[in-house]
Amino acid sequence: MTTLVLVSHPHLADSTSQQFLKASLPANEDIIWEHIESQPTLDVAKEQDQLRHADRIILQFPLYWYAAPAGLKQWEDTVLTRTFVYGDHRYPLADKELGIVVTTGMPGKAFQRGGAEQITLDAALAPLAAVAERAKMTWLPIFAIHQFAYLEEPEKLQLVVDYQRYLTQEQPDSLGDRQAWFAQRLPEMIKQLPPEQQATGRLIEAEFSQQKDDIDALADTLSLIKEQEDD
Repeated sequence: MTTLVLVSHPHLADSTSQQFLKASLPANEDIIWEHIESQPTLDVAKEQDQLRHADRIILQFPLYWYAAPAGLKQWEDTVLTRTFVYGDHRYPLADKELGIVVTTGMPGKAFQRGGAEQITLDAALAPLAAVAERAKMTWLPIFAIHQFAYLEEPEKLQLVVDYQRYLTQEQPDSLGDRQAWFAQRLPEMIKQLPPEQQATGRLIEAEFSQQKDDIDALADTLSLIKEQEDD
């Protein structure tokens, strides 16, 4: 799977959250990372070609006044022409996945119904969901990062894993897909550990495998029970 990450931020070098996310990009994955504002002139043909060849497209930005930064809007107006998106009735983006990674300076509860912001992120970013609908794309759940500066180290470590899964894991985000994602990457993660920690890593891998087998066995048992009840 090819993932295209389009980052919009007017001051990228000063953003600790964006620098953290860039450093968290998974290795050995087919990921294209691009900063929109760093390009003096948008090469429309190149941008459209990248979109055509990507399976999952991620728009990544901080929330500015309940919307994306102006750079992303300019990119949309320039690259997502009517003819390209749907005007010729070919729909080159059809069935591709569109995901949003958004950072905010407010806690998550502020964007709940009745919260301090009086608007949900789904409502604030509805125009992007409408673009996905028009292009016949698959809209992914929004990946929100709230108040990055206040995250503790364990929370940042969890963020790395969740972010990598959002970029590369098959959808939907089911238990089975999560298990498959971790099983595929655990051996490489263990190799990257210091030599004195690799034995512990292998124990974790063995325990993970055992628990996965136990869950699969339980799922099979539940399926049999359901079949008997249906009969």
